[in-house]
Amino acid sequence: MTVEEFEEFYAHAVGRLTGQLYVMLGDLHEAQDVVQEAFVRGWSRRRQLDRNGAPEAWIRTVAWRLAVSRWRGRRRSDDAWQRHGGTPSVEGPGPEPVALVSALRELSPRQRRTVVLHYVCDLSVDQIAAETGVSSGTVKTHLHRGRAALADRLTDPADPGGRGGSGDSGGSGDPGGPGGPGDPNASHRSHDSHAEEAPGA
Repeated sequence: MTVEEFEEFYAHAVGRLTGQLYVMLGDLHEAQDVVQEAFVRGWSRRRQLDRNGAPEAWIRTVAWRLAVSRWRGRRRSDDAWQRHGGTPSVEGPGPEPVALVSALRELSPRQRRTVVLHYVCDLSVDQIAAETGVSSGTVKTHLHRGRAALADRLTDPADPGGRGGSGDSGGSGDPGGPGGPGDPNASHRSHDSHAEEAPGA
């Protein structure tokens, strides 16, 4: 890319990438920081970035890796703080997408990234596999488990229909499909989806 092409790419993509990383991370300031740092790294490599290739995917991948690196460092700091009797403070998501962002934060990082790439970034299974460096089968597994976990976590226990958190939480998200109030196997599927989820995978 030339300087002009990179500046045009930045202006066109920075807002969208920040939004995508915000949904992945649940922290707007963190998303802004890692996206900006990724663009700084991209600037130094702009001659190698192909405008007609996948520069946006490259920036998004770098931003994600930066975020993961920060998480690991922060986790070590939090562990040390807790060993000394402290309680680490964690900035919560903004008020608008609280339920969704909070639910996404309960997923493993790999599941969260895969779900966001598919449903927010509108990438196909094969595109996600290429961007994340895993097989298409692994992508499908992350999507399946992520959807099941989100369906469970986004069920409102105070729902006036009395569906609560056990009867319909394992379904596909379709109110009339499997997992609905009339599905006798819904509770069993919900139990299975929990059993498959590996904490911190």
